[in-house]
Amino acid sequence: MLAQSPVRTAVIILIAIIVVLLAALAAWTRLKAREIEALYPPTGEMIDVGGYKLHAVHVPRPVGADLPPLVFIHGASGNLLDQAVPFRPRFEGRAEMLFIDRPGHGWSERGGTANDTPDGQADAIAAAMKAKGISSAIIIGHSFGGAIAASFALAHPQMTAGLVFLAPATHSWPGGIAWYYGLTQTPLIGPLFANTLALPAGLSRLESGSACVFAPNPTPGDYISTTAPALVLRPGAFRNNAIDVANLKPYVTRIAPRYPEIKSPTVIITGDSDSVVLAHIHSEGLARDIEGSELVWIRNLGHKPDHVTTDLAVRAIEKVAGKDVDLKAAAATAEAALAADDASCQG
Repeated sequence: MLAQSPVRTAVIILIAIIVVLLAALAAWTRLKAREIEALYPPTGEMIDVGGYKLHAVHVPRPVGADLPPLVFIHGASGNLLDQAVPFRPRFEGRAEMLFIDRPGHGWSERGGTANDTPDGQADAIAAAMKAKGISSAIIIGHSFGGAIAASFALAHPQMTAGLVFLAPATHSWPGGIAWYYGLTQTPLIGPLFANTLALPAGLSRLESGSACVFAPNPTPGDYISTTAPALVLRPGAFRNNAIDVANLKPYVTRIAPRYPEIKSPTVIITGDSDSVVLAHIHSEGLARDIEGSELVWIRNLGHKPDHVTTDLAVRAIEKVAGKDVDLKAAAATAEAALAADDASCQG
C-alpha cells in the first residue's frame, strides 16, 4: 500500500482542523445564543397573524388619551425595544401603543417568504393591529422601518392615520451593502457563517458598531443593555436580517415610484451627519414624493433621532396627529443640544 504524500496528509490534517474548529464555533454559538435569550426574554405577547406569530408589546388605550394609536416599526439589526425604550415613557397615558418585533426579529417568528420584503412585513403588522382592535394608527418607522411604513401606507391607506419617518431608508442608493449581508443570505455558506462566525464577530463589534450608528452623537451608556441589539446575532435572526437588507435595494427601486400615491399626513426627521443612510437620497426623496410632507433637517444628527432627538420626534407625532406644533422651533432646540457632539466612529 502506497504511503500518502506529505502534501495530501497536510491537506487532510488542515481540513480536519477546520471541521473541528467550525464544530466548536457552532456549539459555542448555540450556547451563547441561549445566554443572550435568557438575558433578554420576551417582554410582550405573541400575536397570531395567520399561521405564525409576532411578538409585540401592546399598551391599551388609556382613559383620556389625546392622541390616536401609535405603531412603532424598528430598523435593521433591531427589535421592538429600540423604539419602546425612548417612546413608551413619553406616550404613557396619552395613546394606545403597539411595539412590534418585525417578522424574524426579536422574538417574532419569520413566517413565509413574503416577509423577505417590506410589503410582506407591512401586511404582518396590519394583521397584528387588527388582532388588537386597532383600525387606524400613526405609523412610526426608523431606518429600514421607514420602507415598511411607506409600504404600509400604500397597502393599507385606510389604516394609516399618519406617518413619521425617522432617518428612513426608502429609496435606491449608489453602491451595495456590507459583505457579510450578502454572504449570510446565500443558501449554503450563509447558514454556515451565521451558525459559526457571525455571533463571536458581532459581539466583538457590538459597542463600536453602535457608536457608528449614533455618531457624531454619543451612544447612551445603557443603550446595549436596555435595547438588546445582541438578539440579532442569534443565527436565525442574523440570517433574516441579512435577507431583509439584501432585498431592500431592489425592493425600493421597484416600489418608490408609487410613493406619490401616499396621502397621509407625513413628517420626516433626518440628520445631516447620518453615515448609515444617505439622507439626501432617502429623506429628501420622501419629501419630494409625498405631497404635503414636512422634512425636518437637524444639523450634527446621526442615524438615531429616535434616541438622540426624542423630544423632536414626539413633537412630530403630535403634529401628524393634528396638534398645533411649531416643528421649526423644536428643531432649533434639538440642534442647539447637539452642537458640541463629536463622538467618533471606529468601525
